[in-house]
Amino acid sequence: MASEVRRLSGVRSTWVVVAGAVLVNAAVAAFTAARLPAGELAVPDAVRSVAAVVPVLPLPPTALAAAVLGALAYGNEARWPGLPASRVTLGRRLGALLAKSSVVGAAAALLAVLTLGVDALVAWLALPAGVDASTVLDPSGLLAAPFAAGGPGRPLAAFAVLAVAGGWAGLLITSLVRSAVVGILLTGALPALLEPTAGLLLHRTGRNWPFWVRELMPFQYGLDLVRDAADRTAGALDGVVVAALLAPAALLVLAAVLAQLRRRSL
Repeated sequence: MASEVRRLSGVRSTWVVVAGAVLVNAAVAAFTAARLPAGELAVPDAVRSVAAVVPVLPLPPTALAAAVLGALAYGNEARWPGLPASRVTLGRRLGALLAKSSVVGAAAALLAVLTLGVDALVAWLALPAGVDASTVLDPSGLLAAPFAAGGPGRPLAAFAVLAVAGGWAGLLITSLVRSAVVGILLTGALPALLEPTAGLLLHRTGRNWPFWVRELMPFQYGLDLVRDAADRTAGALDGVVVAALLAPAALLVLAAVLAQLRRRSL
C-alpha cells in the first residue's frame, strides 16, 4: 500500500491532473453560479453549481479526473513494473490490484472533498446579488440533518461516490486494455452507454432515477426518453435502482479478475 502511495504521488502527472481538476471545477462553478436567476436558490441549481456539472460531459469533471488518476496508476505499473518476475503469482497480482484500488479510491475521495470545498466557496462568491442561498447552504441545517430528503447533502455524497467509482473504473478498464489513453477514453464513453440503457431498464419496471442522482449525470440524451412517461421518481435508492447502478461495476470487476487469471504479469 505504501509503495502504491509513493508511486502515485511521486509522478508529476498526478499533481497536474489534480491542479487541472481544481481549476476547471472552480471555473465551471463560477460560470454556473453567475447565471442563476434571482430569488431563492433551488437545491438542484446549488448541486449543479457546487458539483460543476457540465451537460456535454459524460461525468462531472472531478469524476473524469479521478478516472485519469486510476488509468495513470495502472499505466505507470505497465511502464515500470513494481513486481519482479519472481513475484507475479496470481495472489500477488490481485493483491497489487487491490492496493491500487484502495489508493486510487482514497485519492478520488480526497479530490472530491477538495473540489467541493473550492467550488462551494467560488459559487458563493459568484452568486448574483438577487440570489438567496441562505436556506440551501445554511451550515446549521446541513450539520443537523446532512442527508435530509430534498437537501443538498445526499447528492453531494453521491458526487463523492461517483468520483471514487470513476477512479476505480479508470483503473480496472486500463487493466483490461493495458493502455492509459485507451482506458481514459473508454471510461469517458462508458456512461454514454450505461446511463440510457439503465434508464430504459428502470422505465420498464415503472421507475426512474432519483432526482438527486440525475443531477450528477450530465449525459442526459438517453434519459430524456423516460421522462415523459409515468414518472415514479424515487426519493431514495430502492433495490432495482441500486442493481442498475451496481451491475456494470460488478461486471467490470469480474472482467478484471478473469483477465488476471489468463495473464502472467500485472
